[in-house]
Amino acid sequence: MGAPNSANVSVGKPQAAGGIWFGPLTATTPTDPFSELVGFTGGGYVSEDGLVNGIEADTENIVAWGGDTVLTVKTSHTETFQFTFIETTADVLKQIYGPENVIVNMETGVLEVRHTAKDLPRVQYVFEILLTGNKVKRIVIPNGQVTEIGEISYVDGETIGYQPTLSAYPDESGVTAYEYIATTVEEPGE
Repeated sequence: MGAPNSANVSVGKPQAAGGIWFGPLTATTPTDPFSELVGFTGGGYVSEDGLVNGIEADTENIVAWGGDTVLTVKTSHTETFQFTFIETTADVLKQIYGPENVIVNMETGVLEVRHTAKDLPRVQYVFEILLTGNKVKRIVIPNGQVTEIGEISYVDGETIGYQPTLSAYPDESGVTAYEYIATTVEEPGE
């Protein structure tokens, strides 16, 4: 590790085209920071709280005769991502309530949303983040599922937000999330 370098300190904000994308497990999973997201849908605006990535691990100590801890083993690993959609669209609502529970009547323009207790399907998520210094970060969740929904408040003067917790499950390689970081050729947004 070299000397500290302030050029490596960054903030994260969404790409101009949107920071959160989702698609079916059958969509082509991106394997780099720049490839086109074929088969993915943008989630629109997200609240100023941004994206929170939680990683939890439980461990168990192995204790030898005599009381010494001789080994600590990981017994579980959980990775989640949490954010708040602030656009009310059919695509966003399908992520919150399930694709079969959001019906768009093309003739009348009425959007019907059914609240059920069914588990939501597994999907892929991609988070596109602009970093300081002409850098980009793409986080890819190849096997995720919305497992929790935060409270939805309807308050005068506040946006309506839909806050999913996305659980990231291991793919066939045992990986829950991939991060790709690169320097861009031009200023982001140009």
